[in-house]
Amino acid sequence: MQSDFRYDGQELDLFAQAVNWKRYFAAQMQSFLGHRVLEVGAGLGATTRMLCDGTQRSWTCLEPDAELAGRLKDSLADSSLPATTAFDVIDGSLDNIPARPTFDTILYVDVLEHIADDRAELANAARRLLPAGHLLVLSPAHQWLFSPFDKAVGHFRRYRRSTLRSAAPPEMRLVRLRYLDSAGMLASLANRLLLRASQPTAAQIRFWDSRLVPASRWLDGWLGFRVGKSILGVWQKTAEAPAGHAPND
Repeated sequence: MQSDFRYDGQELDLFAQAVNWKRYFAAQMQSFLGHRVLEVGAGLGATTRMLCDGTQRSWTCLEPDAELAGRLKDSLADSSLPATTAFDVIDGSLDNIPARPTFDTILYVDVLEHIADDRAELANAARRLLPAGHLLVLSPAHQWLFSPFDKAVGHFRRYRRSTLRSAAPPEMRLVRLRYLDSAGMLASLANRLLLRASQPTAAQIRFWDSRLVPASRWLDGWLGFRVGKSILGVWQKTAEAPAGHAPND
């Protein structure tokens, strides 16, 4: 079943070149990837290609934009993805997937901020997770950094620790909540206060990815992952989340 959703943002092609950034967040996520992965809002498949290492049995890409889903199918067919993983592309939303536990891992990489009712979305996702499965969310951080770019690409919000933590349903136990890309905050702040641009240039993306991201990989750990322009949340599905549980980092 196809979706009527159309995504107006043109930044996917630009950010597909941000290889250092993708390698960084991939390293933060890799240990939580199970055998059956659902990637919500897979876009052009740049995250798929970076994260899938062949240990997954299946990888389902869910993309609500029919044009992007078509491009994604062509891209995955032509790329050198692991032959040991079965790939599928579904044009639609979670409602197009049966509401039963099927996946070990569900990914939202720069997607949840595009969804108006984020709590309902994550509750829907939790129903499709197998016991002990993981839910991973990477999103832009700090509402005070909300810029014309955020508005142009359809972001409803940026997250801080408390708002991302509260978006997950109670049966999900928080195991990781950390900010990433502390050096990149400088670029975001400059755009917010000075440039006010609705779209970064290719040169800006190259500078951020080649200079600021490598600096962040060192700085973030030194700062205890307490500073950054992006935020990563990881939850594990349990029968009941322990009261007062705090993440381990």
